[in-house]
Amino acid sequence: MRFSLVPDRLFDSYGQITPQILEQMGVKLLLCDLDYTLAPKSVRTPDPEIRRWIDALRRAGVTVMILSNNRSPARVEAFCRDLGIRYVGHAGKPFAGGFRRAMEQAGATRAQTAMLGDKLLTDVLCAHFNGSPALMVEPAGGPKTLLQKALHAMQEPFKRMNRRKNR
Repeated sequence: MRFSLVPDRLFDSYGQITPQILEQMGVKLLLCDLDYTLAPKSVRTPDPEIRRWIDALRRAGVTVMILSNNRSPARVEAFCRDLGIRYVGHAGKPFAGGFRRAMEQAGATRAQTAMLGDKLLTDVLCAHFNGSPALMVEPAGGPKTLLQKALHAMQEPFKRMNRRKNR
């Protein structure tokens, strides 16, 4: 377990994460946050781009699951059912419970698992607490509320550290 707010890899959006990148990392299970990672919170159903991306990952042997802290499972459940993927709700990120349940369901190890999200305090910490790589994206649709804008502004120094580290 490590405590670090610096993501291991930083992307503009999930679509930049290719099967080749995940293969190089040894990733067989990609746990994804949903809200602002794969789609803005207001989007109720997956778009064709998400479908193509998940299909490409599946063809490459990567399992995609949603790991969500959402209190209500309705949106996550419908979104995942539409995509034909599993999810772990009430995950309790950054803590280990939901992360471990997802790995058990998928039959994956920590070394084979990566976490994709848009927030340092939940997604990045969750990956690092569990000994897995943390992949971070810019928020889909951008931060809307004042609180979201403040949280994302506070993340910027850690994203800069990632950029310096990976030059």
